[in-house]
Amino acid sequence: MSATIINDPMVISAAAPETQATSTKLVAQSEVEFAKCDCCGLTEECTPAYIERVRERYQGKWICGLCAEAVKDEIVRTERLISTEEAMTRHMNFCQKFVSSGPPPDPTVHLISAMRSILRRSLDSPRGLR
Repeated sequence: MSATIINDPMVISAAAPETQATSTKLVAQSEVEFAKCDCCGLTEECTPAYIERVRERYQGKWICGLCAEAVKDEIVRTERLISTEEAMTRHMNFCQKFVSSGPPPDPTVHLISAMRSILRRSLDSPRGLR
């Protein structure tokens, strides 16, 4: 494998650092909005263009990145082919059940139980030879 190094002279105009920082701050402040996930309620800072793309993909609903991955996982793990809308409905139902269940009576015991479950699943899963 070889690498090519290109040494082209470049002209970079240096603006005053104060002016550059101020204009960057103003652009960043005006282009960022808060969006609340329709599934889990998480709030994220996003650009309006990103919010629009997500809404186009998920039938007008805005969902966070975690929920988007969960929806994709729901589509992949089902035995029959389901639509994105059906997968999103399943995930939203799961989120509602989870939120309505409330916190566990003893969070420490719950965490230990969850870690035990993850460890057992990882030990039971087949791995390729390394």
